[in-house]
Amino acid sequence: MSEQEKALPERVEVVDIQFRPGQKVYFFDPAGITCKAGDHVIIDTSRGLEYGICTGGNHKVAQTDVVAPLRQVVRLATEEDEKTAEKNKQTEKKAFALCEEKIRELNLDMQLVSAECAFDGSKILFFFTAEDRVDFRELVKNLAAALHSRIELRQIGVRDEAKMVGGLGICGRPFCCSSFLEEFLPMSIKMAKTQNLSLNPTKISGTCGRLMCCLRYEQEAYEDLLRTSPKAESFVDTPDGRGTVVEIDLLRQRVKVKMEDRPEVIGTYRNDEIAVLRSGKAKKNDPPIPADLAPISGCGRKCPRRQQEEESLQLEPVRFRYSTEQIVPEEAPEEAVTEPSEEQTQERQGRSRNRRRRRPGKRPEQAQKEEKPQQPKEQAAPVEGEKRPKRRPHYRRRRGKTDKTEE
Repeated sequence: MSEQEKALPERVEVVDIQFRPGQKVYFFDPAGITCKAGDHVIIDTSRGLEYGICTGGNHKVAQTDVVAPLRQVVRLATEEDEKTAEKNKQTEKKAFALCEEKIRELNLDMQLVSAECAFDGSKILFFFTAEDRVDFRELVKNLAAALHSRIELRQIGVRDEAKMVGGLGICGRPFCCSSFLEEFLPMSIKMAKTQNLSLNPTKISGTCGRLMCCLRYEQEAYEDLLRTSPKAESFVDTPDGRGTVVEIDLLRQRVKVKMEDRPEVIGTYRNDEIAVLRSGKAKKNDPPIPADLAPISGCGRKCPRRQQEEESLQLEPVRFRYSTEQIVPEEAPEEAVTEPSEEQTQERQGRSRNRRRRRPGKRPEQAQKEEKPQQPKEQAAPVEGEKRPKRRPHYRRRRGKTDKTEE
């Protein structure tokens, strides 16, 4: 035998047997008998011989999955066994009706659920529900005297009652417990909170009055999503700034953030678009978060989705030529717009400098006339006997800038 075969666990051959529809499936040793799904068999149990239904044929399972001791299949059901099983069903109906009548006569605070008769008819088992403990000793005496068999009463819970009776749930399908669930798993109100369900008892409770069994089906998936999602009231950094988480959508992996500098703005972001600066609600002893701590918005990083939306809204600019004569239309090619040469740029710079040097309010022609020096006129010598012209009154002669420079 190789080392790989030694490492594998030991496997045994079993068949799947169910006593009644909707009940738990048990492993039994076929003992050399080939069984198929749907066959009726007689099996050996701790209560004696029982009538069962095969739900799975011969197959092998690991030794660790089998509960010792492994009981055996005695034989396949014969015609006599089928008649005995049908007779036991009729006995169960009569015993159930009789037990309900005795309960009403004794005025007992209990509700009968079902009655099961052993295959050999030696014992009848009654299942009932009750809020408190019930003294049913007088009931057992009356039933034993009427049915002439050993009587056993067993109190069960509301979930076991729903499993035995069956029915339709709020989803419109048969009860999970009566169709495929073998065992009841514990449920808590924390599961409803994790899955963000309404805490109204009428909406999260089943027909039995307990929490619905389907709350556990998706619990593991929600727990995995919680590990990758920020907590409520966490302080996070987003592409649009820092803020506080006000709502979490676990299934879509999104959060709603209330901005710090703009409280009226609430943005929606994916979990991979934000950075958690503080997990959960702040405590009294927590130090303040520095204002420069912004790993996403501080480095100018933006969400690619939002960046695409902004780019799609941008309009193309209109291009103009560097001339006042005409405007280049939008359809004109880019080659028509030529850049000025170095000589043209130097000439333009020179013109602009000349404009700055001229005095305001004077034309260039007038400025040239003022720049020319005025030659003084020669005065003729006075003749004797002539009267001199009267001299004008003394006034201060105004001189321009050019005269001053000449002097």
